[in-house]
Amino acid sequence: MAKWKERAVLLFKEEGIQRLENANVLVVGLGGVGSFAAEFLARAGIGKMTIVDGDVVDITNINRQLPALHSTVGEPKVKIVGDRLLDINPDLKLTRIEEFLSPERAFELVTPEFDYVLDCIDSLTPKINLIVACKRKKVKVISNMGAGGKFEAEKVRVKDISKTDYCPLAKQVRKRLKLEGISSGVKVVYSFERPDYNSVKMTDGSNFKKSFYGTNSWMPALFGLHAAETVVKYLLKK
Repeated sequence: MAKWKERAVLLFKEEGIQRLENANVLVVGLGGVGSFAAEFLARAGIGKMTIVDGDVVDITNINRQLPALHSTVGEPKVKIVGDRLLDINPDLKLTRIEEFLSPERAFELVTPEFDYVLDCIDSLTPKINLIVACKRKKVKVISNMGAGGKFEAEKVRVKDISKTDYCPLAKQVRKRLKLEGISSGVKVVYSFERPDYNSVKMTDGSNFKKSFYGTNSWMPALFGLHAAETVVKYLLKK
Protein backbone atom coordinates (compact mmCIF):
# COMPACT_ATOMS: atom_id res chain seq x y z
CA MET A 1 0.00 0.00 0.00
CA ALA A 2 1.37 3.43 -0.96
CA LYS A 3 2.59 5.42 2.07
CA TRP A 4 0.46 8.46 1.15
CA LYS A 5 -2.71 6.38 1.67
CA GLU A 6 -1.88 5.53 5.29
CA ARG A 7 -4.56 7.79 6.82
CA ALA A 8 -7.16 6.67 4.28
CA VAL A 9 -6.53 3.01 5.09
CA LEU A 10 -7.34 3.64 8.74
CA LEU A 11 -10.76 4.97 7.74
CA PHE A 12 -11.62 2.98 4.61
CA LYS A 13 -9.84 -0.27 5.63
CA GLU A 14 -7.72 -2.23 3.17
CA GLU A 15 -10.70 -3.75 1.39
CA GLY A 16 -12.15 -0.28 0.88
CA ILE A 17 -8.90 1.04 -0.54
CA GLN A 18 -8.83 -1.94 -2.91
CA ARG A 19 -12.34 -1.14 -4.14
CA LEU A 20 -11.32 2.46 -4.82
CA GLU A 21 -8.15 1.40 -6.62
CA ASN A 22 -10.21 -0.88 -8.86
CA ALA A 23 -12.81 1.82 -9.60
CA ASN A 24 -13.19 3.67 -12.90
CA VAL A 25 -14.90 7.08 -12.92
CA LEU A 26 -15.71 9.73 -15.53
CA VAL A 27 -15.65 13.44 -14.65
CA VAL A 28 -17.14 15.74 -17.28
CA GLY A 29 -16.46 19.43 -16.74
CA LEU A 30 -13.43 20.76 -14.87
CA GLY A 31 -14.70 24.14 -13.71
CA GLY A 32 -15.42 25.19 -10.15
CA VAL A 33 -17.32 21.96 -9.38
CA GLY A 34 -15.53 19.36 -11.48
CA SER A 35 -11.95 20.38 -10.72
CA PHE A 36 -12.51 19.96 -6.98
CA ALA A 37 -14.52 16.76 -7.43
CA ALA A 38 -11.71 15.22 -9.49
CA GLU A 39 -9.12 16.15 -6.88
CA PHE A 40 -11.19 14.75 -4.00
CA LEU A 41 -11.55 11.48 -5.94
CA ALA A 42 -7.83 11.29 -6.70
CA ARG A 43 -6.89 11.92 -3.06
CA ALA A 44 -9.38 9.24 -1.99
CA GLY A 45 -7.42 6.74 -4.10
CA ILE A 46 -9.56 6.20 -7.20
CA GLY A 47 -7.50 4.02 -9.53
CA LYS A 48 -8.77 5.01 -12.97
CA MET A 49 -10.27 8.31 -14.13
CA THR A 50 -11.27 9.99 -17.36
CA ILE A 51 -11.54 13.79 -17.33
CA VAL A 52 -13.31 15.79 -20.05
CA ASP A 53 -13.23 19.53 -20.71
CA GLY A 54 -12.70 21.59 -23.85
CA ASP A 55 -12.04 24.91 -22.13
CA VAL A 56 -8.96 26.88 -21.17
CA VAL A 57 -8.46 28.85 -17.98
CA ASP A 58 -9.94 32.34 -18.13
CA ILE A 59 -8.99 35.19 -15.82
CA THR A 60 -12.58 35.20 -14.48
CA ASN A 61 -12.17 31.58 -13.29
CA ILE A 62 -9.68 32.53 -10.58
CA ASN A 63 -12.30 33.24 -7.92
CA ARG A 64 -13.57 29.63 -7.82
CA GLN A 65 -11.73 27.06 -9.97
CA LEU A 66 -8.89 24.85 -8.75
CA PRO A 67 -6.71 25.06 -11.89
CA ALA A 68 -7.18 28.82 -12.28
CA LEU A 69 -4.16 30.97 -11.41
CA HIS A 70 -2.73 34.07 -13.02
CA SER A 71 0.10 31.83 -14.24
CA THR A 72 -2.28 29.34 -15.92
CA VAL A 73 -4.59 31.70 -17.82
CA GLY A 74 -4.99 30.42 -21.39
CA GLU A 75 -3.89 26.87 -20.61
CA PRO A 76 -6.21 23.85 -21.11
CA LYS A 77 -7.97 22.76 -17.95
CA VAL A 78 -7.51 19.06 -18.76
CA LYS A 79 -3.74 19.61 -18.81
CA ILE A 80 -3.53 21.52 -15.53
CA VAL A 81 -5.98 19.32 -13.64
CA GLY A 82 -4.56 16.14 -15.16
CA ASP A 83 -0.99 17.04 -14.20
CA ARG A 84 -2.15 17.85 -10.67
CA LEU A 85 -4.02 14.54 -10.32
CA LEU A 86 -0.93 12.58 -11.39
CA ASP A 87 1.18 14.54 -8.93
CA ILE A 88 -1.25 13.46 -6.21
CA ASN A 89 -1.32 9.83 -7.35
CA PRO A 90 1.39 8.85 -9.86
CA ASP A 91 -0.25 5.43 -10.23
CA LEU A 92 -3.57 6.90 -11.39
CA LYS A 93 -4.62 5.56 -14.79
CA LEU A 94 -5.72 8.87 -16.29
CA THR A 95 -7.36 9.61 -19.64
CA ARG A 96 -7.69 13.24 -20.71
CA ILE A 97 -10.22 14.33 -23.34
CA GLU A 98 -9.94 17.97 -24.40
CA GLU A 99 -13.29 18.74 -25.98
CA PHE A 100 -16.73 20.18 -25.30
CA LEU A 101 -19.31 17.42 -25.05
CA SER A 102 -21.58 17.21 -28.09
CA PRO A 103 -24.78 15.12 -28.01
CA GLU A 104 -23.17 12.40 -30.11
CA ARG A 105 -20.04 12.24 -27.98
CA ALA A 106 -22.03 11.91 -24.78
CA PHE A 107 -23.47 8.62 -26.00
CA GLU A 108 -20.08 7.47 -27.31
CA LEU A 109 -18.23 8.36 -24.14
CA VAL A 110 -20.52 6.77 -21.56
CA THR A 111 -19.99 3.02 -21.33
CA PRO A 112 -20.64 0.33 -18.69
CA GLU A 113 -16.89 0.34 -18.00
CA PHE A 114 -17.45 3.33 -15.73
CA ASP A 115 -18.53 2.68 -12.15
CA TYR A 116 -19.77 6.25 -11.84
CA VAL A 117 -20.15 9.39 -13.96
CA LEU A 118 -19.92 12.87 -12.47
CA ASP A 119 -21.78 15.51 -14.47
CA CYS A 120 -20.08 18.80 -13.63
CA ILE A 121 -21.24 20.66 -16.76
CA ASP A 122 -22.80 24.10 -16.34
CA SER A 123 -24.59 24.21 -19.72
CA LEU A 124 -28.06 22.71 -20.03
CA THR A 125 -28.00 20.80 -23.33
CA PRO A 126 -24.72 18.89 -22.77
CA LYS A 127 -25.84 18.15 -19.21
CA ILE A 128 -29.09 16.60 -20.42
CA ASN A 129 -27.26 14.59 -23.10
CA LEU A 130 -24.87 13.16 -20.52
CA ILE A 131 -27.59 12.26 -18.02
CA VAL A 132 -29.73 10.62 -20.70
CA ALA A 133 -26.74 8.65 -21.99
CA CYS A 134 -26.07 7.36 -18.48
CA LYS A 135 -29.70 6.40 -17.89
CA ARG A 136 -30.01 4.66 -21.26
CA LYS A 137 -26.82 2.68 -20.66
CA LYS A 138 -27.58 2.01 -16.98
CA VAL A 139 -24.44 3.74 -15.71
CA LYS A 140 -24.63 5.47 -12.33
CA VAL A 141 -24.51 9.26 -12.52
CA ILE A 142 -24.56 12.19 -10.14
CA SER A 143 -25.38 15.55 -11.68
CA ASN A 144 -24.56 18.97 -10.22
CA MET A 145 -27.18 21.68 -10.37
CA GLY A 146 -26.68 25.44 -9.99
CA ALA A 147 -24.07 26.69 -7.51
CA GLY A 148 -24.12 30.24 -8.89
CA GLY A 149 -25.92 33.14 -7.24
CA LYS A 150 -25.82 31.41 -3.84
CA PHE A 151 -24.00 31.86 -0.51
CA GLU A 152 -25.28 29.42 2.10
CA ALA A 153 -23.25 26.22 2.41
CA GLU A 154 -25.71 24.64 4.84
CA LYS A 155 -28.42 24.47 2.17
CA VAL A 156 -26.58 22.11 -0.20
CA ARG A 157 -28.10 18.64 -0.43
CA VAL A 158 -27.88 15.41 -2.45
CA LYS A 159 -31.35 14.33 -3.58
CA ASP A 160 -33.26 12.79 -6.45
CA ILE A 161 -33.91 15.29 -9.24
CA SER A 162 -37.66 14.93 -8.60
CA LYS A 163 -37.19 16.29 -5.06
CA THR A 164 -35.40 19.54 -5.97
CA ASP A 165 -36.80 23.03 -5.51
CA TYR A 166 -35.76 26.70 -5.73
CA CYS A 167 -33.03 25.89 -8.28
CA PRO A 168 -33.62 27.34 -11.77
CA LEU A 169 -31.19 24.89 -13.40
CA ALA A 170 -32.79 21.90 -11.68
CA LYS A 171 -36.19 23.09 -12.91
CA GLN A 172 -34.94 23.17 -16.50
CA VAL A 173 -33.26 19.79 -16.11
CA ARG A 174 -36.49 18.25 -14.77
CA LYS A 175 -38.45 19.61 -17.74
CA ARG A 176 -35.96 18.37 -20.31
CA LEU A 177 -35.60 14.95 -18.70
CA LYS A 178 -39.38 14.48 -18.68
CA LEU A 179 -39.33 14.91 -22.45
CA GLU A 180 -36.93 11.95 -22.50
CA GLY A 181 -39.24 9.89 -20.29
CA ILE A 182 -37.14 10.40 -17.16
CA SER A 183 -38.94 11.82 -14.12
CA SER A 184 -36.82 10.42 -11.30
CA GLY A 185 -33.88 8.14 -10.58
CA VAL A 186 -31.20 10.79 -11.15
CA LYS A 187 -29.15 11.75 -8.09
CA VAL A 188 -28.17 15.44 -7.99
CA VAL A 189 -26.27 17.92 -5.84
CA TYR A 190 -28.34 21.07 -5.42
CA SER A 191 -29.04 23.96 -3.07
CA PHE A 192 -32.51 24.93 -1.90
CA GLU A 193 -31.33 28.52 -1.39
CA ARG A 194 -33.07 30.96 -3.71
CA PRO A 195 -30.45 32.42 -6.08
CA ASP A 196 -29.70 36.12 -6.40
CA TYR A 197 -31.47 36.83 -9.69
CA ASN A 198 -29.77 40.24 -9.86
CA SER A 199 -26.40 38.54 -10.33
CA VAL A 200 -27.21 37.05 -13.76
CA LYS A 201 -25.21 38.03 -16.85
CA MET A 202 -26.11 37.07 -20.41
CA THR A 203 -23.56 35.54 -22.82
CA ASP A 204 -23.23 35.17 -26.58
CA GLY A 205 -24.73 31.67 -26.34
CA SER A 206 -21.59 29.79 -27.39
CA ASN A 207 -21.10 26.21 -26.18
CA PHE A 208 -24.80 25.95 -25.25
CA LYS A 209 -24.46 28.57 -22.51
CA LYS A 210 -26.81 31.58 -22.61
CA SER A 211 -26.19 33.12 -19.17
CA PHE A 212 -24.42 32.69 -15.86
CA TYR A 213 -24.79 33.75 -12.23
CA GLY A 214 -22.26 35.48 -10.04
CA THR A 215 -20.19 33.04 -8.00
CA ASN A 216 -18.08 32.84 -4.85
CA SER A 217 -15.11 30.69 -3.92
CA TRP A 218 -16.78 28.08 -1.73
CA MET A 219 -20.10 27.01 -3.26
CA PRO A 220 -18.77 25.29 -6.44
CA ALA A 221 -16.12 23.48 -4.38
CA LEU A 222 -18.81 22.36 -1.94
CA PHE A 223 -20.90 20.92 -4.76
CA GLY A 224 -17.81 19.02 -5.96
CA LEU A 225 -17.22 17.75 -2.44
CA HIS A 226 -20.76 16.38 -2.14
CA ALA A 227 -20.51 14.72 -5.56
CA ALA A 228 -17.17 13.10 -4.73
CA GLU A 229 -18.43 11.97 -1.31
CA THR A 230 -21.45 10.32 -2.92
CA VAL A 231 -19.27 8.42 -5.38
CA VAL A 232 -16.64 7.31 -2.85
CA LYS A 233 -19.24 6.10 -0.33
CA TYR A 234 -20.98 4.11 -3.07
CA LEU A 235 -17.71 2.51 -4.20
CA LEU A 236 -16.72 1.58 -0.64
CA LYS A 237 -19.98 -0.35 -0.26
CA LYS A 238 -20.06 -1.82 -3.78
